[in-house]
Amino acid sequence: MEGGFGSDFGGSSSGKLDPGLIMEQVKVQIAVANAQELLQRMTDKCFRKCIGKPGSSLDNSEQKCVAMCMDRYMDAWSTVSRAYNSRLQRERANM
Repeated sequence: MEGGFGSDFGGSSSGKLDPGLIMEQVKVQIAVANAQELLQRMTDKCFRKCIGKPGSSLDNSEQKCVAMCMDRYMDAWSTVSRAYNSRLQRERANM
């Protein structure tokens, strides 16, 4: 994907828009934006938690702290995501 809304965005050779294709492209863009936001939040949080005095390199304890922080953040995010998706599925089934 080129990252923009090109002339073929959701289109076909006949020039008609394909709503299904557009929806899939939007879903992909949302997923990419969510992943970027997750990475940014994780980086900010772990940097503030683990890096006391920024320098040209990380010492051993900072490296370990960042690695553990990122692992915990991803585990927590994964748990919340699974619970959220499970709840959405239950609510859809009850409709």
